[in-house]
Amino acid sequence: MGFRRLSTVAALVAALMAASPWLSASAARAETEVDVALVLAVDVSRSMDPDEQELQRQGFIEAFRSPQVHDAIRNGMLGRIIVTYFEWSGVEYQHVIVPWTVIDGPEAAVRFAASLHDNPIGRLRRTSISGAIDFGAKLLEQTGVEPIRRVIDISGDGPNSSGRSVVAARDEAVAKGITINGLPIMLKRPTGFGDMENLDLYYKTCVIGGEGAFLVPVQERHQFADAIRTKIIREIAALPAPSLIQKVQAEPPVSCQEGERGMYRWDRN
Repeated sequence: MGFRRLSTVAALVAALMAASPWLSASAARAETEVDVALVLAVDVSRSMDPDEQELQRQGFIEAFRSPQVHDAIRNGMLGRIIVTYFEWSGVEYQHVIVPWTVIDGPEAAVRFAASLHDNPIGRLRRTSISGAIDFGAKLLEQTGVEPIRRVIDISGDGPNSSGRSVVAARDEAVAKGITINGLPIMLKRPTGFGDMENLDLYYKTCVIGGEGAFLVPVQERHQFADAIRTKIIREIAALPAPSLIQKVQAEPPVSCQEGERGMYRWDRN
């Protein structure tokens, strides 16, 4: 009887030892999985006034400090995300402000917000949405984790006016399984080249794409913080927020080459 017990124990130990590499690999994989890899791509072209850029940055800071965003992260399948924040303008300018950061709770989210607060805001010419999408797609290849979803969040106040076709950049990213969402900033009336009356429609037609893609237009200064928070929450956990996620009024036609026609001319962006 005692011999049989010892044999059974030995068999269990052997089975556990045989399974341990698989268990270790599974645990390691679980540690590197996240609900979403989120690229925050923020326009700092000169068409944005300094106070608008500050409002934009502060909106992201407040979002990552907010309990609603903390709840969205916690309620995800895995309860953690990875985020990076970069500024962009012309085709040759994309600058990472906060590198890839895993956020798995309120403390990490607040630290991410503090990193944004402590870095100055750039301000350069031209608007290359295609350059921002291409750069964001490259960043998504460098996360070091296994995200369930990959998202690029583009904010800007004008059409693509430098670099390659925005539609080509968008379509290539979507073909890789990336979702592109938009935050078109529509605070000022168009005054010349680089401005657009129906920027929300342009973003819908030419910029956003992929599974679940959406946009949140900002038309008033007081909307910045709520719009950014709403957008981040939906990107993290796909939570509904119908009050701010607006459908584009699609009456007038829009050309995806609107800004690209004059990209070889000087412009104030």
